[in-house]
Amino acid sequence: MAEDSARVITLVVVDDHPVVRDGLRGMFESDPGFRVLGEAPDGVAGVGLVARLDPDVVLMDLRMPGGGGVAAIAELTRRGDRSKVLVLTTYDTDSDTLPAIEAGATGYLLKDAPRDELFAAVRAAADGRTVLSPAVASRLISRVRTPEAPGNESLSAREREVLELVAKGTSNRGIAAELFISEATVKTHLTHVFAKLGAKDRAAAVAIGYDRGILG
Repeated sequence: MAEDSARVITLVVVDDHPVVRDGLRGMFESDPGFRVLGEAPDGVAGVGLVARLDPDVVLMDLRMPGGGGVAAIAELTRRGDRSKVLVLTTYDTDSDTLPAIEAGATGYLLKDAPRDELFAAVRAAADGRTVLSPAVASRLISRVRTPEAPGNESLSAREREVLELVAKGTSNRGIAAELFISEATVKTHLTHVFAKLGAKDRAAAVAIGYDRGILG
């Protein structure tokens, strides 16, 4: 027990806002039970930093230019990194929470969480325990109790962005450039969009998008 109480939990902070990163670093370094090993401004840099520093916990924002959090979480999960990912974001919509948790996030917390709640969540994540903000937990419970019919699943935020660009007539190469992702990733997003909307091609996906109010 004494060994547990003396344990120092190491962290990496991934967020595109320098003020947020500075605030989190200052908050955690004020407690001897935590040590911030490094910071990254986007998911791609975050994955590289985690590989180099091997922290116990990664505090991951979701929507970041240059590489979003969900893709970073999925890559860390694919690589089998031991670090636990605790999402810390301002967004609690289904299109944000579900993909992050499906990608492998250990927990999901909102940035307005009190200091003590955040510290407790990081400790729980380091131990491999799932921690969810009350708002996110209630959404997930509701989603499990009322699953959506096939062909009517919600698009993720990135999938909606891809569909909006398709509706504007943007090519896969143009979409990749616009969103700072590879063409292969664009094709993967389109495959998911077609499956979720029950569409056989781009034109059908756009038509269904307008029909369901996803577009326009």
